[in-house]
Amino acid sequence: MKLFCRNIVIKDGTAEMSGGWKLKDTEILDLYFQRDQRALAETQKAYGNYCYSIAWRILNDKEDAEECVNDTWLKAWNAIPPSRPMKLSLFLGTITRNLSLDRWKGKKAMKRGRGETQVALEELSECIPNNDCTEDAVEAAELERLLNSFLHMLPERDCNVFLRRYWYVEDYAAIAERYGLKLNTVKTSLFRTRNKLKDFLMKEGIVL
Repeated sequence: MKLFCRNIVIKDGTAEMSGGWKLKDTEILDLYFQRDQRALAETQKAYGNYCYSIAWRILNDKEDAEECVNDTWLKAWNAIPPSRPMKLSLFLGTITRNLSLDRWKGKKAMKRGRGETQVALEELSECIPNNDCTEDAVEAAELERLLNSFLHMLPERDCNVFLRRYWYVEDYAAIAERYGLKLNTVKTSLFRTRNKLKDFLMKEGIVL
């Protein structure tokens, strides 16, 4: 699910290169369209840490996270062209997150207990239909559109807190520290946002 919010996408449109040079996303994308394998190296320089942080928070395993990042570059290479993402960071982050969640689900049956990823997904299931129940591509695209519309209606802080929890899978304490909030404030904000999202989707005809 592609989710976007103000201030949540890093270095929007520009990547810092060694030697002080900056390579814009458009230039990286041009390399992909030219089928120039330098595109992969520049993507790693620009977004390697970003994608690794997403994978790590979901998997909590260095080797698994690194493999998901490498798989992200392969999927990006296969998808671009024909795709030309408007926001490369969001495009890559979405691929990494989906790969990481798929790997996490595959390993979940072999482990007991509830990690942070499991808890976050359970919380989110209260207000968003399960992906397994949204098989039709048109329905999935409509849900994505509604989610983005909802996020843009939120105050900036509530939006960022929501995405830190359910996009980056950060725990409550980390979110509180990041934004200088009390732990209960974070929990209350997420609870209220989930309820708002549930009401919003129900009014739009989305069955939970």
